[in-house]
Amino acid sequence: MATLQETVDTYGAAWRETDPAKRLELLETVWADDAVYVDPMARVEGRAALVAHIGEVLASTGGRVEITSRPNAHHDVAHFTWHMVGPDGAILVRGHDMATLDTDGRIARLAGFFGDPDPLA
Repeated sequence: MATLQETVDTYGAAWRETDPAKRLELLETVWADDAVYVDPMARVEGRAALVAHIGEVLASTGGRVEITSRPNAHHDVAHFTWHMVGPDGAILVRGHDMATLDTDGRIARLAGFFGDPDPLA
């Protein structure tokens, strides 16, 4: 079983991989077969659907995702931050991911959030 850091690093690498077959290979090690991914723009179920979704995002933005924090975790829940860098090096969006892990340490559900929450008045 991979460490949590290895799992997050591999997941992040999938978000930089433009070759669908290599992206699938990465996700096979860290993404549960029937895992669910949600963000403000999408909901995808299963590994093949996530491979396709990542490909669409990379193609439409020309960007790449970089993990920007170590994962913070307790029990079966992990949180980490990331940003998407455009082709010119500018940061397109920053975000946070919350993941639930299965008993093998693979991601079973991931909810992505864009930006930071608005502060209280």
